[in-house]
Amino acid sequence: MTNHSQPAKVPPTNVVVIGGGYAGVIAANRLRRHPATSPGSLRADPPKVAVTLINPRPEFVERIRLHQVLTGSDDAVVDYADVLADDVRLLIDTAEVIDAAARSVTLGSGDVVGYDYLIYAVGSTGAELTVPGAAEFAYPLSEWEHAEPLRAAMAKLHPSAPVVVVGAGPTGIEVAAELAEEGQAVTLVCGDVLGPYFSESTRRAVTKRMRALGVTVVDGPGAKVTEVYEDSVLLADNRALPGVLTIWTAGFGVPGLAARSGLTTNAIGRLLTDETLTSVDDPYIVAAGDACAPSNLPLRMSCQAAIPLGAQAADTVLSRIAGAEPTSVNQAFTGQCVSIGRKAGVIQLAHLDDRALRLHIGGRAAASIKEAVCRGTIGFLAKEARKPGSYFWLKGGKRAEHLAAAEQAAAVR
Repeated sequence: MTNHSQPAKVPPTNVVVIGGGYAGVIAANRLRRHPATSPGSLRADPPKVAVTLINPRPEFVERIRLHQVLTGSDDAVVDYADVLADDVRLLIDTAEVIDAAARSVTLGSGDVVGYDYLIYAVGSTGAELTVPGAAEFAYPLSEWEHAEPLRAAMAKLHPSAPVVVVGAGPTGIEVAAELAEEGQAVTLVCGDVLGPYFSESTRRAVTKRMRALGVTVVDGPGAKVTEVYEDSVLLADNRALPGVLTIWTAGFGVPGLAARSGLTTNAIGRLLTDETLTSVDDPYIVAAGDACAPSNLPLRMSCQAAIPLGAQAADTVLSRIAGAEPTSVNQAFTGQCVSIGRKAGVIQLAHLDDRALRLHIGGRAAASIKEAVCRGTIGFLAKEARKPGSYFWLKGGKRAEHLAAAEQAAAVR
């Protein structure tokens, strides 16, 4: 007698994504692809995935535009309806503890969310303000919540009032230039050099542009802030620089969720994973973005790295659901884009493995490219929401060679 009964439908696999930034959103959208069934499977339908995204804010924050909030040229937020698929459950809450054994996340509200797989995409934060006086007198700018209080404080200042920006990475350069272009008196304290990632020729070009905007650039061995006061900062060489308002952009850290949950992290708290972005502690936890450290050799913190890492984290989860072996991280860099006000910018070009080239693009052309990049990141997220699996990224970067070199260096030590 022939059995015409249909195979039982497979219940959905519950995947929780913690973090609604660049990595988390692309991962959540991409997870909606049906994972391929394993070879020889008799399933009539591939297993579906139910996705929950946990994020403390109700809107997507464009961190690469935070400096624009200060002058009102952009609000740096996008409605999740524009970048997140309708069938992704958005849960506005904070993740307090991950219980890997129970496969659950305890939220700030007290609720507990269970999962079959977890993608850890909590992103990065500003470095802890440990310099004396910084926590009391300096304004950080690493989170959206920092932007409005800082903008309100800036609105009370006369343009001639001296403002000190501490840190000359992309954020520091962009903040200083944005304010100077509006007529504010700004001093940029580099800590050592302006734009540590830049080649020497790029650094010279950016320094020239900053000075043309009226920014006083303070760099060199003694240009490290050792104390912050209400109306000035003190440098390592004992110079005192006047500043009725100090903006702190130096350094980045990561949220302490992984360490607090008993998961293995690197020295600064990034979740330690293998090359498939899987936690070294648990095959059901996968990481992406600024808060992950594959093989303890993390990629540079940037949305340029976060979006491909988010896509690859989703692919790892989908492979595991299908019973297939996930692939290793494979992505490359193109450089670094930095705004220098609204009318100019710089594009530091790079080798695929993220080593800066001597070449750069500057001026209005670079400003246009930077704006296109900012718009493009939102476009990538939105397209993946409409058509999961459509996102693709630049690959290469000689990661295997760098891993081998790191292992050899560790063996020598």
